[in-house]
Formats: sequence, C-alpha cells, structure tokens
Amino acid sequence: MRHTYDPADGSRLPHDPIAAILGPRPIGWISTLSDNGVANLAPYSFFNVFNYKPPILAFSSVGYKDTVRNVQRSGEFVCNLATRQLAEAVNLSSIPAPRDVSEFSLCGLTPRQSLAVAAPAVHESPVNLECKALQVSQLRDRQGTVLDTWMVMGEVVMVHIDRRLLSSADGCYDTAAAAPILRGGGPADYFEVTTAARFQMYRPK
Repeated sequence: MRHTYDPADGSRLPHDPIAAILGPRPIGWISTLSDNGVANLAPYSFFNVFNYKPPILAFSSVGYKDTVRNVQRSGEFVCNLATRQLAEAVNLSSIPAPRDVSEFSLCGLTPRQSLAVAAPAVHESPVNLECKALQVSQLRDRQGTVLDTWMVMGEVVMVHIDRRLLSSADGCYDTAAAAPILRGGGPADYFEVTTAARFQMYRPK
C-alpha cells in the first residue's frame, strides 16, 4: 500500500513530507551586509552545491527576506558551515529580526572580515565560503505563476577551513570531524553527520 496524493491538493498528512523525503539537507548559513552596514545572518535548508570548477552553490528563500535583498544590492554573501556545536545559534539566527538588528549580536557570534567580499564571515564556524552572486531569480510553477520564493546562485571565490578538519594522513577534508548539521523534515527534525554514519563506495569504472 502507498499513500498517494497530488501536492496541489495537500498531502492529507500532519506535515508536508517532501522536505523529509528529500533530506536530510545541508544548511546554508548565509551572512550578508546591508546597505546600512548591518551584518545579517540566516539559515537556509533549501541549499546545495551544483558545480565543481568553479564551485557554484545555491540557496532559496521562501519570502523576500533581508538576505535576498542584501545579495541583490551587494552581489556578495558568505556561506558558513552550520555545525552541531553551533546548532542553537543557527536556529536562533532564523528569528525575524528588524533590518537594523544584526543576528550576529543576537546570537553572540563574532563577525570576521572576509578577504574577497564585504560581507563578514562567522568566526566561530570552522568553514567559510566567500561567494559572488551569479543570479537571483524568482521561481515560477509550471503554469508560469510567480512564486514568493527566491533562488540565489553564487560562485565560491574564497575558502577558509579550520586546519583541524584536514586529515593528517592524506590532507583530505574530514566531513564527520566538522559535525555538520542537516535539516530533516517535520517541524523540528535535524541530523548530525558522524563518523559512525560513514561508509565508502567507489564509482564503477
């Protein structure tokens, strides 16, 4: 037996399962700078990387929020790694704060000057990806109806990694050591990447 439904009619379930089915998803913890110099910080779980060289990532915002506005104005942003240690701060940074209030201050985080963009990075995060915006577009459905959802694509132009996350054996980045958190589904589910959850599988030649 299968539960089958047309999304346009609703799932008939307590919570939309699509985000849980297509998860857990990495979290883009995006920092930007307003035209008044206010450092903004917000998490986006509609997020991923879409190209190797050059590295291109994207996130989408349901609603035209300060992050999107700041990226459109400045053409820049920083993606900071959301980790288990910083989970409470990541969650708190989603608060709908006034535009003149910095989530850095609200969350007790330290803004660190970036090298290639004006937007600050989160000093406490072990990985920061400085990005230049490539495209900001408003999504549409299959009927062409404009949605209140905005997708931002950016090219990574500078990478900062805590050296403790680079393996002493082979120099590779250790994902599990960073303990990134990922968004599951439902109203509050998150997951943490751990060494115990790792397995290896090479592509067939």
